Amino acid sequence: MREFEKMLKGEIYDANYDKEILKLRLKAKDICFEYNNTMPSDEKKKLEIIDKLQIKHGKNIEIVSPFYCDYGFNIEVGENFYANHKLIILDGAKVKIGKNVFIAPNVTISTAGHPIDYKRRNEGLEYAKSVEIGDNVWIGAGVIINPGVKIGDNTVIGSGSVVTKDIGDNTVAFGNPCREIRKISEDNRK
Repeated sequence: MREFEKMLKGEIYDANYDKEILKLRLKAKDICFEYNNTMPSDEKKKLEIIDKLQIKHGKNIEIVSPFYCDYGFNIEVGENFYANHKLIILDGAKVKIGKNVFIAPNVTISTAGHPIDYKRRNEGLEYAKSVEIGDNVWIGAGVIINPGVKIGDNTVIGSGSVVTKDIGDNTVAFGNPCREIRKISEDNRK
């Protein structure tokens, strides 16, 4: 089985020495470079570059430069998506983001992890676990979202949080590690 196939299946794979994997990542980095050096006002060209990365997306999306990803084709964002400066998505596995999601500056979403055993890690091995972010989510500045995490609908993740486990729907969550602080209620509309 090819290393690329192992990656897509969520199995441990060679992320650092496999030529096919390296070629795919280098291609995405070149495309990200093109995106990051496009005039911010040239929205048509920016969307064409997003399509070149094979990012699946709904209508009305904006990703403010700089933006970085490993592959692009494993990313899906819904309509009315906004990401501020310096969004990093390490997408060895699927990253699915719902509609009406707002991401503040300096956010990292990582599906990638490495073996704890240094011998296996030194062999260039990696694994990837999908990340899912629901609809109507606001992610604050400087948040890190770790592999395998699911964030529910209508949730707010506070700035500087490190999300290491699932966060439910209708929740305000923050901290390191990020934890649910309280539920969002009708009182918040007032």
